[in-house]
Amino acid sequence: MESLLLKDARVVPMTAQAGERESFRASVGVVGQRIVLLTEEADAVSRFLAEHSDCRVIDCTGKALLPGLINTHCHAAMTLQRNQADDIPLMAWLNDHIWPFEAKQTKEDIALGMTLGMTEMLLGGITSFVDMYFEEDHCVEVVNRMGMRAVLGCSYFDATIDKTLSSAERAVKAAAGKERIRISVAPHAPYTVSDENLKRGKRFAEEHGLDYMVHAAETQDELKQVAERYGTTPVRLLDRLGLLDERTVLAHCVWVDEEEIALLRERGVTVAHNAQSNMKISSGVAPVTKMVDAGVCVTLATDGSSSNNDLDLWEEMRSAAFMQKVSTMNPLSLPAYEVLKMATANGARAMGHEGELGVIREGALADLIVVDLEKPHLQPIHDLVADLVYCGKASDVETVVVDGRVVVENRRIKGLDLNELYRKISETVQRIKEQRG
Repeated sequence: MESLLLKDARVVPMTAQAGERESFRASVGVVGQRIVLLTEEADAVSRFLAEHSDCRVIDCTGKALLPGLINTHCHAAMTLQRNQADDIPLMAWLNDHIWPFEAKQTKEDIALGMTLGMTEMLLGGITSFVDMYFEEDHCVEVVNRMGMRAVLGCSYFDATIDKTLSSAERAVKAAAGKERIRISVAPHAPYTVSDENLKRGKRFAEEHGLDYMVHAAETQDELKQVAERYGTTPVRLLDRLGLLDERTVLAHCVWVDEEEIALLRERGVTVAHNAQSNMKISSGVAPVTKMVDAGVCVTLATDGSSSNNDLDLWEEMRSAAFMQKVSTMNPLSLPAYEVLKMATANGARAMGHEGELGVIREGALADLIVVDLEKPHLQPIHDLVADLVYCGKASDVETVVVDGRVVVENRRIKGLDLNELYRKISETVQRIKEQRG
């Protein structure tokens, strides 16, 4: 098996408990898909190299090594709609711009948009993502080729559920044997999908052993619609329908009360927090601090690149922390380490890989990123975790390893012609615009 040594890095293991160090200088050895060595001892490094004569060595002096970032809610293919409709309310944005554009997209268009999205994420140190979109069966091979780890959520509305569940069947078959790729069921939201079809999707997920994800409590308008139709709130409705459990991911949860937060904790639900999207659409500020304090697993996400408008989890970390501090009027809210945990270890839990992703330890899967610390905005370094969370940028990521394989080196994705990709994207968007008139 191929071996890799990431030598002399400032390691952020994301396994720190009270009293343990949050970072230290060490070397990490990888064999196959897994980390087999995490050491501060030069002798251990020498033995590893002697045992693996063909080992590839990457010098990480002056760099940080941390787990790959995990984006737990996005619509990767929506890169095609980036900046096409801005500064308008959510419902007008969806009805007048997004959904009409999507109606003109082909399967090939969606795969192309996802390719651009994955390119952006990889170059920014995101090694895993949880997607929610259409025609995901057509994107399995695209994800596999790009070398990322993903949960592909097959999204539907009432009118598209039959087509989507058929697509999900095909996606499950296409992903069989591909360890980095899993499929999930993803109804759009309680205000766009009937209670019966919400339950139907959950039954399908349970029959096939899949996760279940849905937008929930994102805007006050959503709360109003659900209250008028069902006489309750989105989260309470989902619970009443039996849809909340440890295999459920709820995106947003901006408008949840303390009783609902306790319910989320009790059911083991994961909440994907989308700080910048919530700001841009004026959805509100999610009570992340309250959820974290209550023991809810809160993760970090970008949402789609037409409501954000990028797929940059570094910006999300900074925004998430700052939003909580100002909304609670408490500078102690959501400290740097907790935010980085949301983007790594908590995200791994959402993907069903708790303890073996989002951490650097012997035995864990080798999804790793190397960050160049020798940048003006990262110097001096008093606290490495705070440095990364509050000052780090996607462009600081130099090397990306997924499943033990180097997929980004010197900020280049192997085998990808960016100019050709940009040309195809431009032609595709122009064609859709012309079709829309």
